[in-house]
Amino acid sequence: MASVLLVLSIALLAALFMSFTVGANSNSAPVAPAVGANALSVLRAALLVGIVAGLGAILQGGSISETIGKDLVTGVAITPIAAAAALLTAATLITIGNTYGYPIPSAFTVTGAMIGSGIALGGGFAVHEYVVILGFWFAIPIVEAVLAYGLARGLRSDSIPETVGVPVLGGAVGYALANIQLTVIPTASGAQGSVARYLATTSQLLPTVVGGSYTLGMVVVSALCGLVALVATRGLLRRDETAGINQFLVVLGLIVVFTSGGSQVGLATGPLEAVFETDLQLPSIYLLALGGGGILLGAWIRGPRLVQAVSNEYASLGPRRSIAALIPAFLIAQLAIVLGIPISFNKVMIASIVGSGLAASSSGESGVSPRKVGITLGSWVGSMLGAGLISYGLYHVLTAIPTVG
Repeated sequence: MASVLLVLSIALLAALFMSFTVGANSNSAPVAPAVGANALSVLRAALLVGIVAGLGAILQGGSISETIGKDLVTGVAITPIAAAAALLTAATLITIGNTYGYPIPSAFTVTGAMIGSGIALGGGFAVHEYVVILGFWFAIPIVEAVLAYGLARGLRSDSIPETVGVPVLGGAVGYALANIQLTVIPTASGAQGSVARYLATTSQLLPTVVGGSYTLGMVVVSALCGLVALVATRGLLRRDETAGINQFLVVLGLIVVFTSGGSQVGLATGPLEAVFETDLQLPSIYLLALGGGGILLGAWIRGPRLVQAVSNEYASLGPRRSIAALIPAFLIAQLAIVLGIPISFNKVMIASIVGSGLAASSSGESGVSPRKVGITLGSWVGSMLGAGLISYGLYHVLTAIPTVG
């Protein structure tokens, strides 16, 4: 009994360590453009990042957490020892990478570590799940680069006034926000629901289905939310165009931070999904709260330094190209949450920045470094394979210890 409690304690501490690492590593980039534009101070940005990312973790992290904990290997349920091996491996590798300046993507590392410990436990490869995840990962840079490039070109075009282009994008974000999945809005099937679905269902507003389970009522609610966002954004720009763009950048950055928390917390909590259900018999909201708390602490303790460092790089990007980078990142990360696919949020941001950077390079401005892109791609592949091998070995080491195994 004592050994079981010891292993469980190690696994919980490892999850907290991992969520702390994610909070320090993956949530600073969305607010960096606002800091670089002097629309938000470094300390205030770090404070808001911790709170908003923590809320996103609790309110949106369930689907990806379940994928990490249950769907990456077949035939076995992840035990506390396997969870501890995976989490310790991933968090340690990410921390080392941060310390020495190497980009170690969280999703690749955790996915590899979970597969490694699951195979060591006696499980099989979930090939179908890997095909879906890898397909999504490979699609991210292409889709995001195209979206970011198009948005950046549109915002930089003289034919589209700022007071039209930016409010329209604000309306699109408002429409999307009405449809994001939240744990506090359950549906009849028990899945996460959205504001649009809840309002349309409770008011019996145009229940006719227009595609899948999406109804005309949900379209109306979403459109109204988009209209409110459009009018509010236009009001900000008409009062003071420069200040309005910067304020929109702050709000958009925090929305993306919320999404980042929801997409990243599962990387820390997923390995413990089966443990909480079977051994502790606790609902997953407690597990998400643990991850959200770790993300908040990571953002508060290490966030100011990272925000300051990243904002210096974003200062040259400019507010319009930053908006063009943030919106695709928000949309892709929300789609990943809906599908329950773990993603590296840094990878998502990099793909968007590359796309908006290409729009500038075509005008003779600074472009994208092929060397940095190559190093980043190498780190993604290496971190996944390396984490799998290390986690596999660490599991066997832990089970060889008499008091643990």
